[in-house]
Amino acid sequence: MQAAGGAGRRLRSVEALEGVLGEVDGVIVDLTARAYDGVAAIGIAAGEDVRVLAVGQHDDQELRARARAAGAERVLAYRKLFEDGPATIARWLAEAPAAPAPGPTA
Repeated sequence: MQAAGGAGRRLRSVEALEGVLGEVDGVIVDLTARAYDGVAAIGIAAGEDVRVLAVGQHDDQELRARARAAGAERVLAYRKLFEDGPATIARWLAEAPAAPAPGPTA
């Protein structure tokens, strides 16, 4: 994260994530983490209007779709971060936040 121009923290639980949501501009969620449910973590962060970038297996389309539905702006394959991580994260940090999907109107 530092190589991309950000100051990162490594969190290993949903509780830890909830504790920092008021202090961060964005989070990167590992969808295959064993210590927490990645899709739930995305929903919690996105529910607090915190930007979310997710990373997971490139061939797990169902999980990638669930991550997007939960509020991840993008879901990247591990390989993308391995090959071009700092530049990819720097671009994401520099981008304007994605506009929320239009909700139902009354």
